[in-house]
Amino acid sequence: MTTTLILPGFNGSGEDHWQRHWLADHDDAVLVGQEHWGEPVLEDWLYNLESELIAHPGAILVAHSLGCILAANLAGRPAAEHVGGAVLVAPCDIDVTNVKHPGLIDFGAMPRRRLPFPSILVASRNDSYMEFDTARQYAGIWGSGLVDLGNAGHINVASGFGRWEDGYALASNFRFERESVVSRAA
Repeated sequence: MTTTLILPGFNGSGEDHWQRHWLADHDDAVLVGQEHWGEPVLEDWLYNLESELIAHPGAILVAHSLGCILAANLAGRPAAEHVGGAVLVAPCDIDVTNVKHPGLIDFGAMPRRRLPFPSILVASRNDSYMEFDTARQYAGIWGSGLVDLGNAGHINVASGFGRWEDGYALASNFRFERESVVSRAA
């Protein structure tokens, strides 16, 4: 069974967030925990993600907001070979996020390398953390397919996203692909 690693963003994903529902609805889902959700440091977050990838090779990443930037920072790192695919939902623009939360986030610049694993970027046309044209640009830079959800805000609880079953379908494409490859190799 392919593991799904859940990568929340800044401050983690609260109780009613779609990522928490995902964890409750799927036995194969694992939260990539962070010691400091409210003061994220890229190197610390990467260490925790890479540890989970070593424990769960071939995992599908399901990231939200700053979690997407964490996933994109895997490009060029050895742990990226353990990723079976990624669903990147409502990535945040680091510059915008730093303005909204001054002095709290130590994530450096936006990653600008092509991802070495298949990915889908899910974006909204009225997300206050990343303009849609910027999301489209990063989908191109990262080599991600782009899903346009229209006016969906930051695709979180505040914009009406609790249990989000359409997200399950997006990840199932990677899961099917990964499990087919594993069964052919056996």
